[in-house]
Amino acid sequence: MSFPADVSLPHVLLVGLVFFFAGAVKGITGMGLPTVSMALLGAIMPPVTAAGLLIIPSFVTNVWQLVTGPNFRALAVRLWLMMAGVTVGTIAGSWMLTSDTSGWTTMGLGLALMAYSAFTLFARQLAVPMRLEGKLSPWIGLVTGLVTGGTGVFVIPAVPYLQALGLGKDDLIQALGLSSTVSTVALAVGLAGGGAFRLENAAASLLAIAPALAGMGFGQVIRARVSAATFRRWFLICLFLLGVQLFIRPFL
Repeated sequence: MSFPADVSLPHVLLVGLVFFFAGAVKGITGMGLPTVSMALLGAIMPPVTAAGLLIIPSFVTNVWQLVTGPNFRALAVRLWLMMAGVTVGTIAGSWMLTSDTSGWTTMGLGLALMAYSAFTLFARQLAVPMRLEGKLSPWIGLVTGLVTGGTGVFVIPAVPYLQALGLGKDDLIQALGLSSTVSTVALAVGLAGGGAFRLENAAASLLAIAPALAGMGFGQVIRARVSAATFRRWFLICLFLLGVQLFIRPFL
């Protein structure tokens, strides 16, 4: 198996450690593998390369999260407008990743991480009335898709929106899996269309599955022994600081 030209062999172990850590975060919190992967890999390689590497491990872990939930059909019917918006927005916005030459995607990634972590840390829990859901869902999906296509991060504004729908715990986890799965597939299509997701990317991405799954298993063990709230708070603080570093990097 070969690696993308801009991922040197000395980076392979570091990439494996990144996916192990990202998988551990997902095992502890139920989400975060693409976000953590993009945040850390974006610090050592171009965001478009990082996005190509996360496609397959993100897809595998999110499909597992999706199919193990209890109400896939009901959620798919309820959220199909949002998923359609995610698909269109991601494919349309992926040109920002595939054509970037000036560091704008790095700044965008940093801004997305800062916005997500700050909102999650400080914002009050929102509530979306059922009567507004049909009108808001396609626009939330479209904006999420544009952010995903431009930065490789799936969480803004999809995660706060899904949390505001009043879903039960298991349904919320499954809905997050559905959104992330659709985002991953759409991102793969967008990157492939721009020539940024080729066979060598898929080979390296396949190798990231094992550390990601190992990290998930490790995180599930840790989840039973640490305070999830404390871990989540410090994780978000670190994510915000990393976002700041990515945002200001093109100016340094």
